Amino acid sequence: MAGVESDLPVAPGPLRQDSVGSSEMLDEKQSPVKKVNSIHGDVYDDLRDIDMGADGKERPIETDVDVATRLISLEDDPSLPAFTFRMWFLGMGLSCFGAVLGQIFYFRPQTVFVSQLFIQIIAYIMGVVFEEIIPGPTNKRIKTDDTRFWRFMNPGPFNIKEHVAITIFASTAADSALAINIFAADDLYYGRQPNVAVGIFTLIGSQLIGYGLGGIMRSFLVYPTYIVFPNLLPTVQLFDALHRGKRIFLQKKRVKFFWIVFIGIFVWEWFPEYLAPTLTGISIFCLAKQNSPWFTRIFGGAAGNEGLGAFSFCLDWNYVGSGGGSIGALFTPLSTLLSLYFGTAVCMIAFCAAYARNVWKGQNFPFLSQALFYENGTRYNQLLILDDHLLLDHAKLAEQGLPWFASSQVLTKIGDNLAIGATIVHVLIWYGKDMIEIIKKYRAGETYDPHLAKMKVYREVPMWWYIAVFVASFGMAMATIYTSKSGLPWWAFIVALMISTVFLPFVITVYAITGYSPNIQTLVQMIGATMIPGNPQANMYFTLYGYNTLDQARGLIRDLKMGQYTKLPPRVTFAVQALGAVIGGLLNYVIMKVIISSRREILLDVQGSNIWSGQQVQTFNSNAILWGGLGNILYAPGGGILYIVPFSILIGLAVPIPFWLVHKRYPNLGADKVVTPILCWTLGYLSVGINSSVFTTFILALFSQYYLWKYRPGWFRKYNFLLSAALDGGTQVMVFVCTFAVGGGSGKVTDMPYWALNPKGNPDYCMRLT
Repeated sequence: MAGVESDLPVAPGPLRQDSVGSSEMLDEKQSPVKKVNSIHGDVYDDLRDIDMGADGKERPIETDVDVATRLISLEDDPSLPAFTFRMWFLGMGLSCFGAVLGQIFYFRPQTVFVSQLFIQIIAYIMGVVFEEIIPGPTNKRIKTDDTRFWRFMNPGPFNIKEHVAITIFASTAADSALAINIFAADDLYYGRQPNVAVGIFTLIGSQLIGYGLGGIMRSFLVYPTYIVFPNLLPTVQLFDALHRGKRIFLQKKRVKFFWIVFIGIFVWEWFPEYLAPTLTGISIFCLAKQNSPWFTRIFGGAAGNEGLGAFSFCLDWNYVGSGGGSIGALFTPLSTLLSLYFGTAVCMIAFCAAYARNVWKGQNFPFLSQALFYENGTRYNQLLILDDHLLLDHAKLAEQGLPWFASSQVLTKIGDNLAIGATIVHVLIWYGKDMIEIIKKYRAGETYDPHLAKMKVYREVPMWWYIAVFVASFGMAMATIYTSKSGLPWWAFIVALMISTVFLPFVITVYAITGYSPNIQTLVQMIGATMIPGNPQANMYFTLYGYNTLDQARGLIRDLKMGQYTKLPPRVTFAVQALGAVIGGLLNYVIMKVIISSRREILLDVQGSNIWSGQQVQTFNSNAILWGGLGNILYAPGGGILYIVPFSILIGLAVPIPFWLVHKRYPNLGADKVVTPILCWTLGYLSVGINSSVFTTFILALFSQYYLWKYRPGWFRKYNFLLSAALDGGTQVMVFVCTFAVGGGSGKVTDMPYWALNPKGNPDYCMRLT
């Protein structure tokens, strides 16, 4: 046992770990990767030496090295081709499918999100079909000569490199470009239609500039072992299960387990999603008292913006699992989850207290709402405060008055900004030294991750490629902000990029280790409003380059890590990411222009129709007016009614420090496990949507990340993350099918008749408040 452990790959230096389960300090004397090949067996084997503890039994997953070597396969076959006909055909086909479908549903009242897991499953099914129907030298049914052409067409079994490349290709394209929101708002509300060339170059520039930035920082934001990305673990384990060790009995058992759970949840989800919506939130309290507004506010939550969901039971995986927007209970580290749920308890108390005490005149407005209101509680019309040039008119503003928020929404904005400040200090005090050490090792040519060691057989993407992408995108963006008459001066554009560049390491470090991604959009909009006051148009473009650049870099970095985990050659990853971004952006633009030209009147209508709706464009435009036109007035330190919102960033800077000091004084107390950015962010965690899943997710998280992790480590290692992939995948496929079958995706809505588990009003029988 000792001989095996001495050769294990480890991360450099002492790292504070939040990766999975426990958070333990690594030994400072441990050395970098030496002999990856000394680890005998693979993750699909029943039990290996590295899985055993001192008592001879399997030990829990405790460190980032455990994640890298015990959850993710180190196996690789460099001879497997990635650039095949199947990869290009399915990659481009699913890219077009995802981009077109996503853009169509941007203008629909229903929302369909083409997720990466959905693409992964569909790509596998189609890849296996192509393996059988395309002629090739190894196809027993349609055998051909062993030539270069036929090996390109069908080189043999559908392999993991093709599968990963297709998934990254299509999922990159499926993410709708933020620039589309600007073009749609310009066309519908401002009568501005930039020519096709300007639109396309704006799209390409805004999408790829983040890719260039992320690639430049990959040495310390992708390669290190402690950069885990917990939400990648189900996806990567599914790749391993489908493609590695197919002849091993245990692996066959895992694949069978995946498909049984996948089919089971696909069938079950028809009940809470359509047949019996009450299963989305079962509240004993609301069943006992159905006419109490406060019972609805505290215990309700099965309907959007109705309640906080305290002690509700949710049997709908679309909300319990990661697909519903929650942080996945089966793969998110326990330290993250405990920080989240403690913060959620604070959120419930703060929301109720603020509303009960009528803070910010909250009782004039709904308990939970994202809208703007006049002081008397009626909806605020933002267009009435703009002049003919769509700039803020102070005379009209004086007549209309400043808009008001629901008290819960103000607390949400405070929490968002607290989290931004906390993120900066949290990363600096806990991970700053490690990041510097990693950069030094990268520059010295050292290998500091077991998967990175396996990637050395492939040609790396030269740094100048990413620099060239960044410079070219910078040039396109600089040109188009003037040709599109955005109102954004060149210096503000550079400031926006600087914001993304400075915050990227902080955001990625927290995201990669805890599973939570800090959102700086509010900060970017506030800075834009301060620098260019009274100009909603300029604020939209400032947000595009200040926030979207970081968001695109985050997606690139996450997919680069997926490529590292699955041993996809770096140049293949680079190619499919760049092409996916360009193809997706171009298709987004074409579909947007077609829909706006043919459905303009419906999109401008507040209600829309059951097929088309401009609600997302309306919301984006309203936010631009709010921040660009009123940001420097609402949030001004001297007299703004919400001055506490920007001031919260400074308060957030101090939040991590007490925990760090406590940990220095009492290292065994566990203060290092507190994820302070999440603690701050959850102040507004329940401000929107359906909240009935919170209690159920908490119970499930304790069961998975504590009980299974500690007392059933073998099952946890072999099945826990695969279970998450199966539940999320089956649910997402079901929601996709349901949307087109009965949910209006095909143009016709088929409502379920009312009955006991599909009542009129709120599904959980709480009193209806809105």
